[in-house]
Amino acid sequence: MSIYRTTPADTAGLPPGIPYIIGNEAAERFSYYGMRTILTIFMVRYLSLLSDTALPAMSKAEAQEHYHTFSSWVYFFPIVGAIVSDALTGKYRIIIQVSVLYCLGHLALALMGSGGLSPAGWMWAGLFLIALGSGGIKPCVSAHVGDQFGHRNQHLMELVYQWFYFSINFGSTISTILTPWLLEWYGPHVAFGVPGVLMAIATLTFWLGRNRYIHVPPGGAAFLRQVFSRDGILTILRLSLVYLCIAVFWALFDQTSSAWVLQAEDMNLRWLGFDWLPSQIQVLNPILVMAMIPLFQLVVYPALDRVFPLTPLRKIGMGLFAMAAGFGLSAVVQGWIDQGARPSVAWQFLAYVVVTAAEIMVSITGLEFSYAQAPKTMKSVIMAVWLLSVSLGNYVTAAVNHWIQVRGSAEIVAQAAEFEPTPPDGVPSAGGNRLAVADAVPRAEWLKRPEDEAVREIRLAGGDGVCGTADDVTLSFNRFAGLLGVQTPEDGPLAAAKAAIDAAFFASTTDDAAKEIPADAEGASLIVGTTDSHGRPLRYRRITRDRYRLVADGPDGAPFTADDVVLAAAAVRADPVEAARLANKPLTWRERRLIELEGEAGRRQVDAARGQAPATRIDGETTIGGLVTLEGAAYYRFWTGCMLAAAVAFVPIALLYRGRPHLQDEAKRAE
Repeated sequence: MSIYRTTPADTAGLPPGIPYIIGNEAAERFSYYGMRTILTIFMVRYLSLLSDTALPAMSKAEAQEHYHTFSSWVYFFPIVGAIVSDALTGKYRIIIQVSVLYCLGHLALALMGSGGLSPAGWMWAGLFLIALGSGGIKPCVSAHVGDQFGHRNQHLMELVYQWFYFSINFGSTISTILTPWLLEWYGPHVAFGVPGVLMAIATLTFWLGRNRYIHVPPGGAAFLRQVFSRDGILTILRLSLVYLCIAVFWALFDQTSSAWVLQAEDMNLRWLGFDWLPSQIQVLNPILVMAMIPLFQLVVYPALDRVFPLTPLRKIGMGLFAMAAGFGLSAVVQGWIDQGARPSVAWQFLAYVVVTAAEIMVSITGLEFSYAQAPKTMKSVIMAVWLLSVSLGNYVTAAVNHWIQVRGSAEIVAQAAEFEPTPPDGVPSAGGNRLAVADAVPRAEWLKRPEDEAVREIRLAGGDGVCGTADDVTLSFNRFAGLLGVQTPEDGPLAAAKAAIDAAFFASTTDDAAKEIPADAEGASLIVGTTDSHGRPLRYRRITRDRYRLVADGPDGAPFTADDVVLAAAAVRADPVEAARLANKPLTWRERRLIELEGEAGRRQVDAARGQAPATRIDGETTIGGLVTLEGAAYYRFWTGCMLAAAVAFVPIALLYRGRPHLQDEAKRAE
């Protein structure tokens, strides 16, 4: 027999367990969003530095793929948690139990680089445990809120869900400001450890309210009969049509934590008198949510309702179109960056205003609508199906970022220290007959060699597929297994093309701060007549005002393949003003780690980033493959088009939808 109350009290007041649920949600959301806020930047800028050897940094497309894969897990596992909760354990027990897994996941992230597993191994272990923890918490805690209400106080449910959503955004606001700062100055261990402490506090807060909650017992066999009943199946099918269009909304919205963060790196981050970190810009979303919820409830919705009846599905439909507009603005901003501009990050603020309005209309409304439409014994399951739309959207985003990546030599570079030398019989021991490894000195003597001396070479076979011929590519590595250079048959043509582009850059103006990389058309005209070793023209693309790329299509002659030879160049500016401004600024964790790993070479990188280069120059790095087939403004336009198509498709679905609300005490009232 349960020692807890299982039905709502007959009262018109606020349920007594609500403050504990909201307090728990604020701490848990601090934990989750604190970790999520820095995850993309961490993978691109920090993960490679946690190894004892200098590894290649993760590409932006790969980081976005991994970020959205994790997000897809986070919103997929709730369906498992919901079934276990509604059929076996009840909501309270599953929330408490999986919170322990959640805490262990944060602990694993804090241990990255500490041994036992590779840094990436610790990262994936932590992310998987956090996703499992979310599986028990996400569908149950929002449904647990609704369980506290009966017929007399149901009028307070909308208000409490608004406070519930407010607590989410309050927790995420604080963590979005704090964790990027912790990462910048104290490194990944502290930055991921602090959210773990908050997760422990969230678990304790939820446990303290155990005697004040309404504990709706699990449905058991009745739950399964309800799920597979005609009403249950029809409810899921009806809602699934709605959720398919909403999944596209989440595919775009969650990129504010990945693609928009990386876009901010190429913008002017000096705004409102502060130097923002790229990942901190995300704080605009929860702040705007807290400010705009009252605006929508008190002004926007009543005004629209006087024009036409404002149903939940109409709110969602308007939100989908608003998301297309907000992401379209980010495509415009990226277009400016592609053209060489460095727009103010204030433009992202404007995009956030539109996207946040879309979130209020879609997410808050969808949460309340989903709970109301769910039969009594299927509340958690329907909330999990709602979250499954978020999972599907993130899965699609991860899949797109996977499909656009072209394999390259970065995979070989990451494993360089692990390969055994090719034996004397000439049969390579790794990579088949397209890869041969040779050590200039025995491995035991590597650490005795200067950091700029090559101790290992890896030869990649060219178009003929045989190592040791003229079309080979040679990668040389220093004692730290850091890549020193890449030698290819295309080095001569690429160097000649680079010289032409660089000359145009330096001749563009006498003011170093105003110099710009030539635009695509101008750059292409500068290298007309310069061909690769196969007689094919080189390809040129400006990435930003400071970066460009030259590509030889390689022996296969096709663009965007693993045989491409890519020269990526970046302007390093001598900036006396910036150097003076940063002269007394302490070294960040990343700067200290770069110097520790790479010695003088790391010091030069740090000085260049601080504007302390002896003179403005353009550095170049050659790689094989590794491009993406969809980038820049085209990437943002692609997603904007997807959202617009989904919004249009939602209109007939909303018009044809039929359903009815179900409350926890409806059976009692029917008696």
